[in-house]
Amino acid sequence: MNAETTAELMNRLGQQAKVASALMARASSARKVAALRALAALLRANIEPLQVENAKDLERARAAGLSEPMVDRLKLTPKVIETCAEGCEQLAAMPDIIGEILGMKQQPSGIRVGQMRVPIGVFGMIFESRPNVTIEAASLSIKSGNACILRGGSEAIESNKALAKLVQQALEQSGLPADAVQLVPTTDREAVGQLITMPQYVDVIIPRGGKGLIERISRDAKVPVIKHLDGNCHTYVDDPCDIAMAVKVADNAKTQKYSPCNATESLLVARGVAAEFLPKIGAIYAQKGVEMRCCPVSKAILSQVSGAQLKDATEQDWSEEYLAPIISVKVVAGVDEAIAHINRYSSGHTEAILTTDHRHAQQFLREVDSSSVMVNASTRFADGFEYGLGAEIGISTDKFHARGPVGVEGLTSLKYVVLGEGEVRG
Repeated sequence: MNAETTAELMNRLGQQAKVASALMARASSARKVAALRALAALLRANIEPLQVENAKDLERARAAGLSEPMVDRLKLTPKVIETCAEGCEQLAAMPDIIGEILGMKQQPSGIRVGQMRVPIGVFGMIFESRPNVTIEAASLSIKSGNACILRGGSEAIESNKALAKLVQQALEQSGLPADAVQLVPTTDREAVGQLITMPQYVDVIIPRGGKGLIERISRDAKVPVIKHLDGNCHTYVDDPCDIAMAVKVADNAKTQKYSPCNATESLLVARGVAAEFLPKIGAIYAQKGVEMRCCPVSKAILSQVSGAQLKDATEQDWSEEYLAPIISVKVVAGVDEAIAHINRYSSGHTEAILTTDHRHAQQFLREVDSSSVMVNASTRFADGFEYGLGAEIGISTDKFHARGPVGVEGLTSLKYVVLGEGEVRG
């Protein structure tokens, strides 16, 4: 018997997903909840077997010379697995929005018109590194009544296969089709090319990974794409602000974890507080080994900090997503200059203002054009789990169809429903 080609494999996965999506669209809330709870239980019961498979990926990644922050993204620690299980339970506890009817209004003709929330159908997800994305995508797919085809990075193939197996087990236990969540079992790159050009089976593609991957998919896809290219997030320290709070938040936003897309990459500081604030945050960054790429004013102030790693910022630094212990630092005149700088250089992901001035906070919320805008909070909160969405499938910096963390609602569509009593159009 001939081995299945990649094209044949993807065609088969597409057909199976299409069939499963019709069954998922009419699945009861109770079955979807049962599947999510079963998945949470299976994750907790399989921590050791999952870590055995994960160790194979970690070993291969280190042998391939992946940097430690990239290896860190691959780890399935008990804490990561527990967070995945909690995400499933959080989704299970949330109301089912599928089938809800919004905005039903009586028209002069007598008909009543509203919109019903329905699943998108089949989504394809292409992601790199983090294997926990397999569970986030699968759980959101189940809750939203969709089917999905997942293509994880080759560096996490063993972890992803082990997780996908648990997902299919949970689906079958709950009387739902196992094919509602399918993992592409090959690391062949041709599989991605096939997945993004199957509009007959796939309704939307969600890429999650490096800029190169997302640019390629956006360019080549024949299916709509929900995407964000990179996360150049800003924290702006305003005049006036609570200096102690600003130091605490700016520290967390940069150093709590360097690899995520919601870590702050650029620190803007109002001139009026720079002399007091910068030496304090500079001392913390110096102690933690964070390199600061500075404008001339911030460099002059930070040069008094013992052990500070300082470099002159280039024009490119203002647009850079470092995903590393590096931050760009600029002193600005005030809130207007901060907003103008952010709207010019930001990738539209997440921006925060640290201020005690209510008017400045409101202006920042209104005028900054990003998918998440925060007042007095760390940019690290820009996350579906932290926003109470249960989990997220990614963060969209597009303005259509979804924006910001994409949870259940972002995986649905609206169709018009019309209720009449025999009305005809005159």
